[in-house]
Amino acid sequence: MSLGDAGEGTGVGFATARGRNWPTLRQFTVFMENRVGQLLDVVRRFEGSQVRIVALSISDSGECAFARFLLSHPEQGREILERAGLALIESDLIGVELPDDNQPLLRICTALLQAEVNIIQAYPILSRPRGRPAVALMVDNTEMGLETLANKGFTTITEGDLNEHE
Repeated sequence: MSLGDAGEGTGVGFATARGRNWPTLRQFTVFMENRVGQLLDVVRRFEGSQVRIVALSISDSGECAFARFLLSHPEQGREILERAGLALIESDLIGVELPDDNQPLLRICTALLQAEVNIIQAYPILSRPRGRPAVALMVDNTEMGLETLANKGFTTITEGDLNEHE
């Protein structure tokens, strides 16, 4: 079954079919004014909850900034961000463990290039799922990226792996 067909004909919708072992990670992109303290205001929203930021990337775009997060508990994290009235976008990323190699990123990039899968965004995962370093990748063809990495022997990270250190 392809990712795009999840739940088709089963009566289970795409959103409800997603679980701890879903093959992609949810990235939340939050739009912020580009002024002092904005990131702290967003990060403080998770205080007192079980939600931890496990990956972070920030892009400055002049008058605004984009903070991209992977969260240990994405459902609860989305609720917190939505209740705060923050403008956000949810995207699917691939989490992949770095292999034991002198050039692990070279191996990952080469595997994806051979399958003609382009990397759009990449950043490290701050926690170490299963005790291993890992990266989060947004690619132009998620299904092909997942299939290629699996066929080449790479280990991918699921959302359940992001909250295993509780």
